[in-house]
Amino acid sequence: MTKSVRIVRFNEFGDANVLQIKHEDLPQPGPGEVLLRVEAIALNRAEIMVREGRYLWNPNFPAKLGFEAAGIIEAIGPDVDPEWLGVICSSIPNFSPMDYGVYGDVAILPVGSLGIYPASLSFEQGAALWAQYLTAWGGLVYVAKIRPADVVLITAASSSTGIAAIDLVKAEGGISIAVTRTAVKRDELFAQGADHVIVSDEEDLVARVEEITSGAGVQIAYDPIGGPMLALMMDVIAKKGIIVSYGMLSSEPTVLPLFEGFLKYATIKTYDIHEVYDDPSLLATAVGYVTERVKNGQFVPRISTTFPLSNIVEAHKAMEASNHIGKIVVVP
Repeated sequence: MTKSVRIVRFNEFGDANVLQIKHEDLPQPGPGEVLLRVEAIALNRAEIMVREGRYLWNPNFPAKLGFEAAGIIEAIGPDVDPEWLGVICSSIPNFSPMDYGVYGDVAILPVGSLGIYPASLSFEQGAALWAQYLTAWGGLVYVAKIRPADVVLITAASSSTGIAAIDLVKAEGGISIAVTRTAVKRDELFAQGADHVIVSDEEDLVARVEEITSGAGVQIAYDPIGGPMLALMMDVIAKKGIIVSYGMLSSEPTVLPLFEGFLKYATIKTYDIHEVYDDPSLLATAVGYVTERVKNGQFVPRISTTFPLSNIVEAHKAMEASNHIGKIVVVP
């Protein structure tokens, strides 16, 4: 077992350049924990917010970072089932960034944050699996209760969670309208399975939705942006439709369009994936749902670009540039 390992840490909030690779002694898992030998790390946009000090929880310095990794269990804590040793699995990011982080050659994780993914997936795909598809399940199945033939508007559609939402809507027999800012990603979103694509920098979003739905609007709007986008979501939502607001990427104020909501009897639901993570029964249901659809080929995590761990700063800059479709993966 390697005695010295690389761990990514940061000592202050800031841009990607605050990330530093440190050489440290091999950590040992404590009670309820395992040591994962990391084979792949999937970057998550929430990690930018953690790094900048804008997340729901702020870590203590020197801080670790990272929610999603896949690898092999190399060591276990004193009260962990030895059957976990040697298991290939990936992290379900239901832990706090104040306590854990997966950027490095190894990662200490709670045993309750492990998910065994189907053997058909690579380490890279396994790392990219849980966060995006569990988030989409929670927002579209659990919260919005998607039905066959529902029309679903998906903003930030080229993100990993947007891609997962396209896959899920198709699996449930719905109709997806993917929204992207530039035409560069249009063909890729169609290839991913989107039924319609709206390029918001070139097209009138409201007019295009009216055209696609013959004026009826969408039953579900799935949005991680907020800000001015919320008013547009209300403009396109159908009567008795639901807007699932699961992020706050916009830096502009989010104004609640109450008057329009009253006219449409619409629901606006704020949703965070921890609503699923914090309920063991709900999480087990979601994991089973995702696993089944990976096995039948409906869900395949899309990998955009791969970086070596030594280029973690460049990987973060690429994530912030938002020119990719799917997941950026880092390999130790």
